[in-house]
Amino acid sequence: MITKQQKTAFIFAIPALLLATAFLGNIFVEGWNWSASDFLIAGILLFGTALIINLIVRSSKTMMFKILICGIILLVLILTWMELAVGIFGTPFAGS
Repeated sequence: MITKQQKTAFIFAIPALLLATAFLGNIFVEGWNWSASDFLIAGILLFGTALIINLIVRSSKTMMFKILICGIILLVLILTWMELAVGIFGTPFAGS
């Protein structure tokens, strides 16, 4: 049985690993040029999403409800990330 602390550690380890991968890519990969603000925005997005998902997982709702809400939250994260990266919607804060 996985404890609540282990679930929380796993949920917050994923964004930490993603940011560590981006940091290593920034150091070793030619053409990967993230600034400090890029890492800050990515950290806010990833850890904010992890916090919201952690709150959903800890709620006393049904498993299907948790999966549906977490899926919607992840979809919003992906769409926001894509907009910041390449501007798929053409908003003023797009990256291109």
